[in-house]
Amino acid sequence: MKEETKTFKILSIDGGGIKGLYSATIIQEFEEKFKCNISDYFDMICGTSTGGLIALALSLKVPAKEICDFYIKDGPNIFPSKSKFSKLYRQLRQIVYKGKYSDNQLKIALEKMFADKKIGDSNNLLCIPTYTITEARPFVIKKNHHDLDRDNGVKMVDVALATSAAPTYFPLSEIEYYDNKQFIDGGVWANNPTLLGLLEALNYFVGKNKEYDSLKILSISSLSITGGKPTGLKRHRSFINWGNDLFETSMTGQSFFTDFFMQKIKNISDVSIDYVRVPSVEVSSQQESSIQLDVATEKAIKLIKGKGKDQADIYKKKPEIQDFFKHTKTYKG
Repeated sequence: MKEETKTFKILSIDGGGIKGLYSATIIQEFEEKFKCNISDYFDMICGTSTGGLIALALSLKVPAKEICDFYIKDGPNIFPSKSKFSKLYRQLRQIVYKGKYSDNQLKIALEKMFADKKIGDSNNLLCIPTYTITEARPFVIKKNHHDLDRDNGVKMVDVALATSAAPTYFPLSEIEYYDNKQFIDGGVWANNPTLLGLLEALNYFVGKNKEYDSLKILSISSLSITGGKPTGLKRHRSFINWGNDLFETSMTGQSFFTDFFMQKIKNISDVSIDYVRVPSVEVSSQQESSIQLDVATEKAIKLIKGKGKDQADIYKKKPEIQDFFKHTKTYKG
């Protein structure tokens, strides 16, 4: 009789600022549909930027509904509402001064959620990407396993600030635990962290002579601008002309490529890889001004929340999603 395969499961969550409410809403709907805490069904959780905040909270078994409340209640304080004067002031800050926002309100909100919890307190394996400008290289914060013994003592608040320190939006993050190295947003290189989870799994957990035989990955997108731009745009573009599009374009492009890569690699890998992506829904040109990484008005929050719920209503009925919730996680390290 053939021995039953053992499957390693990964949840991956994209970055996207306040649009993390979209991803968190989808996860909330999944938890309510399958009457579970999602942490119990995934061996590893990966998250970048705002997705990193969600990943950290889920790993502590914070219900997704509470994470949604974090965006709804604290989002407007983290990204203050934009009057015409305020918008101009923040543009000037972003170009010539300290960056668009202080991280004080973000830190206060994170401290309410995480208190003094550390990476070692996680109930799941973790991969949280950031980038250290001190050493000029990508940096992935993980829960210790196998021969990895580095990150368990770092505070989750510090990790959350590091993975979400978007250049020109928030200040650099500085972590005393890592000898005061400075960090910026992981979205500069891994806005969709699915490949990190894939590589970590194949290096340590899945494949020949390893504990697991197969791999299942559920990747959840943030909202992205899906309609594109018209031709005839101004060719010579300053920072002001680019605005939010400068960072958004990089994040969207990286996420798109990662999804494209995963669609191809799952068909040619020697290891069985079951990959499911919950994509962004369509965003109309009329909605674009509200679907930005730092727009947290009441109108924007309702729109983002509604789009997440609509997408979850479609995907939670799909057999490939339901399959993730048939069995709880098996990694106990």
